[in-house]
Amino acid sequence: MLRDYNLGEVNEKLAGKKVRLCGWIDTIRAHGKVAFFDLRDRYGKVQCVIVKKNDDFEKVCKLNRESCVCVEGEVNLRPKGSENKELGSGKVELFLSNVEVLSESPVLPFEINDKIENEELRLKYRFLDLRSDRMQRNLIKRSDTLNAIRQFFHNEGFVEIETPILAKSTPEGARDYIVPSRNFPGNFYALPQSPQLFKQLSQVSGFDKYIQIARCFRDEDLRSDRQPEFTQVDVEMSFIEQDDIIDITEKMLKELFKKVLGEEIKTPFPRISYDEAMKKYGKDSPDIRKKGEKFAFCWVVDFPLFDYSKEDKKYKSIHHPFTMPKTGKKGKLDFNEKSKSVAYDIVLNGVEIGGGSIRIHDSEIQEKIFDILKLSKKEAKDKFGFLLEALSFGAPPHGGIALGLDRIVQLMLGEDSIREALAFPKNKEARDVMINAPSGIDKKQLKETHIDIIEKKAKKK
Repeated sequence: MLRDYNLGEVNEKLAGKKVRLCGWIDTIRAHGKVAFFDLRDRYGKVQCVIVKKNDDFEKVCKLNRESCVCVEGEVNLRPKGSENKELGSGKVELFLSNVEVLSESPVLPFEINDKIENEELRLKYRFLDLRSDRMQRNLIKRSDTLNAIRQFFHNEGFVEIETPILAKSTPEGARDYIVPSRNFPGNFYALPQSPQLFKQLSQVSGFDKYIQIARCFRDEDLRSDRQPEFTQVDVEMSFIEQDDIIDITEKMLKELFKKVLGEEIKTPFPRISYDEAMKKYGKDSPDIRKKGEKFAFCWVVDFPLFDYSKEDKKYKSIHHPFTMPKTGKKGKLDFNEKSKSVAYDIVLNGVEIGGGSIRIHDSEIQEKIFDILKLSKKEAKDKFGFLLEALSFGAPPHGGIALGLDRIVQLMLGEDSIREALAFPKNKEARDVMINAPSGIDKKQLKETHIDIIEKKAKKK
């Protein structure tokens, strides 16, 4: 190791000891025959002192902030009255004997911890922006959140199962991102909008408690709470009903907010019907916060099963075509176009952070759903044949939920944009301005994937 300690470990217990430390120059101040600089890493800061008679003095004074250095010296107690109570290392300073410049920084495009109004500039230099106190805090909280969620579900007996990224296009919701196949000309993979079909297959396979921290992709217009690629906490369970999914979700969130934020979340969360939410709040993601409660959760239940599309002149599933309908008193086929579904959304502070449903595992119910959607047997087989076949082999009753991790972290942090909860987000136009993506590819790659680019001809005036 180049360093003996990280900077958060440096304190008065090391007084009188010679140490080797590494980090970035946070601030630098020269006062005649002596210079001070704060050395920073993600664990903390340590004040370093170098005198003019040191051979490295002039080199240090010429360094720009954010240069990366390795220093050696003796840990000394600060003079009485000069302690910095805001730092863990505030009672000591490092008297330098040697400074090695590991990487010198040019003049910065912006000050790391200043409030930068130009978001495009921040995203272009995201590797610098991530050094800020704000983004270091945000990503550490995100990491803590991921760890707490995984630990909770592990303790509850869930199995973490990874599902494919290269999958099949089933354009029932948002637009797919598609990937051309080199080995199968004219055929395409699709990046998953959700692991929905695979997690249902996990239940048919006997894994009655499935969990995945899943990467998902949707080619849709962006808002402050959306990204083209995102992370969701994907949960599926067998031999359960709606209340079981709601209970395990509430239990997880209660533990998560206590462990990561030290916040006590009151459960059970209120439940509001879709009709009541629309009537009272005018939307299906109501904000039920009262003056002063900080985090207000609620469930929205009893969603419509279908919505009529005037454009396509047919009904479409509100969630997806495998959502269990609420049936009437006459039996399992007693539902129609106006029926409700066994589907539920969870809302935090007026933002939908997840949704799920009890799934259809009965072939007769599924066939009637397809009839209402005007989906022919051939279309159903082409799009969902593998799932329909799997469900015919003794599928258990099952259901689940998908929670938007990025949105949850954003709300936990109190940030206005989901981009503040991500390390390397896309901008509002779905571009990565740091690496300049998407970008063109060379003709050889196009040829290998059997793709021709047809350029539009300019219209004659």
